Amino acid sequence: MGEKALLVDKMIEEIKGGKYKPHDKLPSENELADQHKVPRMVVRKAYERLQELGYIFSKQGKGSFVQNHKLQIPLILTGDVSFTEKMQEMGFHFETKNILCEPIEYDASIFHSLKASRHDIVFKIGRLRIVDGCPIAVHVSYVKKTVFQDIDQTGKSITSMFQYYKSKGYEGFGPMKTQLSVVFPNEVERNLLKCSSLIPLLFLESGCMDRKSGTVLEHSKIYYRSDCFTYVI
Repeated sequence: MGEKALLVDKMIEEIKGGKYKPHDKLPSENELADQHKVPRMVVRKAYERLQELGYIFSKQGKGSFVQNHKLQIPLILTGDVSFTEKMQEMGFHFETKNILCEPIEYDASIFHSLKASRHDIVFKIGRLRIVDGCPIAVHVSYVKKTVFQDIDQTGKSITSMFQYYKSKGYEGFGPMKTQLSVVFPNEVERNLLKCSSLIPLLFLESGCMDRKSGTVLEHSKIYYRSDCFTYVI
């Protein structure tokens, strides 16, 4: 077994054994090289492999840190309670960051789901979900401007779409056709979720409508880090 593989195994053993806790900063490449009497390049390759395996993450100019593997959040994919409310009920330290609000070009499947015409303006609102400091999911909601006329002004401040809908007088939410699949993250998703390309994402594509009026409220795409959840379907 090579020096890199031995060092990777040793670091995994120490992380699992509790020597390094979630979010702890790991020794620098030079420090670890001196400690294990190996070239710095071996340490660099070992850290790269640990990041690929999802054990650590790096911060530009700050070093390498232990990934939080203790998160096992029950992911309930049914019901009409918002993701925010679910996390709060479970007692997690939870926050949401709005990461985008912009109009999209015509997309046949999204426009069809929203019952939008080709000339309608559709906005996408993106939110990053963070639990105990660990980014765990990206939620993207697509909405029609004819239904939500202020979305271009208010969209950048929305962290809970359900709360936004309630502020517009919609109270009862019904799910639409839902599709589940497993995908691997692209570069944007890896950067947002601080995960490697080897960690699969659970991809949920669905929609939401107002039960009373039948108005389609949104088409949604949600990417969940598979290593942070247990699944309740």
